[in-house]
This record gives sequence, structure tokens and C-alpha cells, in this order.
Amino acid sequence: MIQLKNVSKIYPNGAKALIDVNLTIGKGDFVFLVGPSGAGKSTLIKLFYRDEIPTRGQVHINSKNLIRMKEREVPYLRRTIGVIFQDFKLLPNKTVLENVAFALEVIGVSRKEIQLRTRATLELVGLANKEKSYPHELSGGEQQRVCVARAIINNPALLVADEPTGNLDPETAWGIMDLLYNINKRGTTVVMATHARAIVNKMQKRVIAIENGRVARDEIKGGYGYDA
Repeated sequence: MIQLKNVSKIYPNGAKALIDVNLTIGKGDFVFLVGPSGAGKSTLIKLFYRDEIPTRGQVHINSKNLIRMKEREVPYLRRTIGVIFQDFKLLPNKTVLENVAFALEVIGVSRKEIQLRTRATLELVGLANKEKSYPHELSGGEQQRVCVARAIINNPALLVADEPTGNLDPETAWGIMDLLYNINKRGTTVVMATHARAIVNKMQKRVIAIENGRVARDEIKGGYGYDA
């Protein structure tokens, strides 16, 4: 599913975000990326959907070489990857249904199919009764559920999440984690960068720790490993 070989990312100002990272994540895995702020977690995640390109090394997603990929191929890659952000990135002037449907509209899915798939996805994330609401009318947890719905509407092979519970209270955060857990059980690979110590410790999934741009730890049933 994901393979990184000797990957380094060095920015023009000389900052080393990633240094010689070697990593393999299999289909259906659930992986937590942990580590101090600024360690390189977000940069690593951006490599997966080609929002960043490494300075050195190779990145393969679903057997596709992202380094050699032509720009016109990038949108097709991103159709197979769902992305969830900490700050939601919802369109404020569109309803819940329109925000989720937009992901299908841009790839030319028929209107009928969009309606069917959008409503089924909103049902899955527990927002069937909020489809006509606007983002500002929703709680933080509800907004994040819209983000999850938007990310999974295309049935992605890979779901990447950058601090998806960072702005949520503990109870709401667990609701989002239940969603991600169930999505993973359906076969989607989930990679989540997080500082949520309690969540990582309780779920006992694979934990990859990034420190100073390097893989410091990779445990199959790992814990958070840092002080709160």
C-alpha cells in the first residue's frame, strides 16, 4: 500500500523535515504517527497524497511511483485517498450535503449517483438529519464528521488524518475514532498523525514515532510513549 525508501525532505531554507525514512504500511493497516510538534509527521502525511515531494528517495502508493508521476495524474491518485484535516476546511456557503457531494461533483459523477452516495455516507457518519445545515450551525464534532464523510465518499483505499481530534473534547474525539475504526474494519488503510495520548494507548494499534525527521520507533501494538 505505502512504501517509502530512503526519503528525505529538506526545505529551501535548509530545514530538514524528514531524514532517510524507510517505511512500509500494508493494505488494511491502522497506523498512528506520533512524536513532538515539528518532528515531521505532517510532512510525511503530505507525501502520501503528493502535496509534498521528497528531496531524495522514493514514495510508492498502491504500486504507483509518486516521484515519476506526471502532474496530470495527481488528481487521479487523490481520488483513491481520503484526507481529514484538523481545521475541517469545509466550504462555509455550502450545506452539509453540498460539502460532501462536492467531492463527487468535481469528478463528474451523475446527479442521481451523487444523491444516493452522499445520503448513504451521511447516514454512516450519523449526520443524516443535518444535511441541510451549514458548517457554522454545527458543533466541532459534527463538522469533523462532515470532513470524514467527504474523505470517504469515494471509498478510498487510503485515509490519512492529520490531528483529526485535536480541536475536539474527549467524548467527541472518541466518536470520531469509532468512525475511523469502523472505516478501517471495512478494509480502508488508515494513517493518523496525533498527539492524543489516551486514544493511542487505548486502541493499541501500530505506532510509528517520528523524532527530528527520523523513524524513532515502530511498534505493532504500541503506546503513545511521551508525557502528556
